[in-house]
Amino acid sequence: MSEANKAAFVSGYENVKSVQRVDALEIENLPRGEFSRLFIELVENGIGRPIQAPVVVARGKKDGPIFGITAALHGNELNGIPVIHQLLKKINLKALSGSVVCVVAANMPGLLAQQREFTDGVDLNHIMPGKPYGKLSDVYANRLVDRITSNFDYLVDLHTASQGRVNSLYVRADLSQPMTAQMAFLLRPQIIVHNPPSDYTLRGSVAENGKPAITVEVCDPARFQRDPIKRTLQGIRRILNHVGMTKGRPQTSRAPKPPVLCSKSYWVLSERGGMIQVLPRAADYITKDQAIASQVNIFGDVVHEYVAPEDGIVIGHATNPVGQTGERILHLGRLMTAEQKIKFEKVSGCSLEGIAKDQPGDQDVPSLKPV
Repeated sequence: MSEANKAAFVSGYENVKSVQRVDALEIENLPRGEFSRLFIELVENGIGRPIQAPVVVARGKKDGPIFGITAALHGNELNGIPVIHQLLKKINLKALSGSVVCVVAANMPGLLAQQREFTDGVDLNHIMPGKPYGKLSDVYANRLVDRITSNFDYLVDLHTASQGRVNSLYVRADLSQPMTAQMAFLLRPQIIVHNPPSDYTLRGSVAENGKPAITVEVCDPARFQRDPIKRTLQGIRRILNHVGMTKGRPQTSRAPKPPVLCSKSYWVLSERGGMIQVLPRAADYITKDQAIASQVNIFGDVVHEYVAPEDGIVIGHATNPVGQTGERILHLGRLMTAEQKIKFEKVSGCSLEGIAKDQPGDQDVPSLKPV
């Protein structure tokens, strides 16, 4: 091994010990035309050591908006992390207008524990924007919002399925908001679900301030998946182009198919306990009364057969066969009607029928009508 290569293989601590520690994101204090690595200190543990969020800021030389990307708010949902790593490698700071702020692991304690929840067992994405005074997770959530994400003009919050489940590549977004709908469509997932953020999520806390925000479910938990990571990266680059922060180059490659639009989604739940085998795969279309799962008891006797309550598309489903009464089996998306699709096109300015050629972007982008 050459001396240069040996120098690159330093300890993990050597790589991070010089990273600046700050109490809040203050972009105006960061140098233009540079990448800044930060540990933003949010709360303290039982011996008074800070619990930090790792953040990378790409600040362009030109003025512009602040585009936020968050990953691993659930500590075992990992696909968003390499999306951020790869995006940062592709950003041209000289051409960038504004700043891209990447919260690489929004729930660092959960990441280290390889668990969904925060250290006190609370799901951070159900308590936003937290509380300034309260238990640890409340304060952490409040400071994550107050010190970091409140600065954002846009948010893409990257998630995956929960442990024991798989997802398609899909987006949750309020499709009644024009820019939010455009961001969702430009991401080019397999599925988009209309989902106003009223559930104390990080997305909701940003949207309540009037900022466009989407949640991207990048397939499966606790692993890195090459194709979903690549597609999500390309989608974010299209969005950055669209909001005028970056300039892409014309491409002639074929873009993914337009996403399937759903007016809502819900989970089909188990009626009994037992071992469950789900039959369709993520992103499969299903029809009403189609068999979707079979359940057996511990002796292998069939105790229940589940069928689809209506036509739709499989957004995700359980993979852990052990299911008690009330267990989530299959996440079903209700397909938009023709009238709802027309309304989406009108609100978003996005055409579901074609792909515009020779427009700037990571690859061909969906055609955008004037908005």
